Amino acid sequence: MTVQPARHLGIGIERPVEEVYAFLAEPVNFPRWAEGLGHSFVHAEGMTWLAETPMGAMRVLFSEPNRHGVLDHAVIPEHGPAMHNPMRVVPNGDGSEVVFTLFQREGMSDDELARDAAMVVRDLKALKALLEGR
Repeated sequence: MTVQPARHLGIGIERPVEEVYAFLAEPVNFPRWAEGLGHSFVHAEGMTWLAETPMGAMRVLFSEPNRHGVLDHAVIPEHGPAMHNPMRVVPNGDGSEVVFTLFQREGMSDDELARDAAMVVRDLKALKALLEGR
């Protein structure tokens, strides 16, 4: 069994947790803030969407809406293993905390991990600005 190194990246958002979750639970909203995930989202079926990502066209499978704040999604290339992305929104006072777990995949260098982490942080800041109306 191999445990991949992981980084947990989060941001506080001054909006109620129910509002943040409702926004994030709609995959159609991801291109509005998640540049690192991609653009041109097209619904395929169920919770599967097709997206143009920085690494080319991929399928993105989102978790079903739930009452636990789970927003996991898997980015699935045509060839190769799926990249699983755990994501949560939890209450933080009167607002919310959005937490994204980034795994260092096999063969990924420390520099590549740092670059991906910076991209996730940039996207989380864009989400915060969008939801806080800034």
